[in-house]
Amino acid sequence: MNRLPPNDTPADAPDQHPYARLTPDQVLDALASVGLYGDGRLMALSSYENRVYQVSLEDGQRVVAKFYRPRRWTDAQILEEHAFAAELMGAEVPAVGPMVLHGGTLHAHEGFAFSVSPWRGGRGPELDDFDVLEWIGRFLARIHTVGAARPFAHRPALDLQGFGTASRDWLLGHDMIPLDMQSAWQEQCDKALALVAASGLADARPIRLHGDCHPGNILWTPTDLPGGGPHFVDLDDARMGPAVQDLWMLLSGDRSQRTLQLSTLLDGYEQFRSFDRRELALIEPLRTLRLIHYSAWLARRWEDPIFPVNFPWFGSSDYWRGQVDMLIEQCEAMQEEPLYA
Repeated sequence: MNRLPPNDTPADAPDQHPYARLTPDQVLDALASVGLYGDGRLMALSSYENRVYQVSLEDGQRVVAKFYRPRRWTDAQILEEHAFAAELMGAEVPAVGPMVLHGGTLHAHEGFAFSVSPWRGGRGPELDDFDVLEWIGRFLARIHTVGAARPFAHRPALDLQGFGTASRDWLLGHDMIPLDMQSAWQEQCDKALALVAASGLADARPIRLHGDCHPGNILWTPTDLPGGGPHFVDLDDARMGPAVQDLWMLLSGDRSQRTLQLSTLLDGYEQFRSFDRRELALIEPLRTLRLIHYSAWLARRWEDPIFPVNFPWFGSSDYWRGQVDMLIEQCEAMQEEPLYA
């Protein structure tokens, strides 16, 4: 496996990674600092970017405490995420946002920024159920109606430079790709980015988005319960971008299956908001940017001890050979007719 050099951030060195200091006692002390007292029961929830815990309180309630990765977002960017969640909830969109504690939603303890949200149960949505897809489509339209009301001032955009070009340049500049695969990967990456540049992404109307709307970020509760249906969680990747970004990650299967799923999502979506069909041509370019960005994300986070444990296959020649093959496939996909619904 290619040896991965240290992250640019000195605090990410293995012997002083910030999260090494985040012990259960630190989590409970942080909650106590905002008036929430845990009964000692903590459960780590699935999250690689941040550290997220379900905490049982002495009064029987459960909350979710989120400790933001140091230096990823500024306080202003985090507060924009919180404000967006509050707007969504104010519009009766079932998003789960942070609680206001001691007059604010963003708190600090021992060098960590953190927020606390109410706990919401649920399971993944059954995306092969067309009623579920249509329901999700309706709420995505309502999210986008709120998102289109004003832009983010501090959070970044989903664009070619931030997700594609910068990711490629960082990987090459930090020698992350084994020499036997570097030329092949760079060649295919450059071809893919050229096709993204020609796709019209830069001309699409940007709005505030969930940004990472995959099935794992939608919790479904039984519809026979009060407030049942979808709940949207984890706005950590909220940013400016085209509306279709929040739809395409819910599609799977062959072309005919994806077409039917997309049509159903849009049936629900267009009950509340019109959708620009020209954005359907951006699905494969957006998938391509996510593919390139994902490799850079893994490499940038490698000094966080949970990454080598959970992604042991990353960085080998076989990994990068697979990435070359996927970029070739994406170049072909970007030159095909887009999905139509």
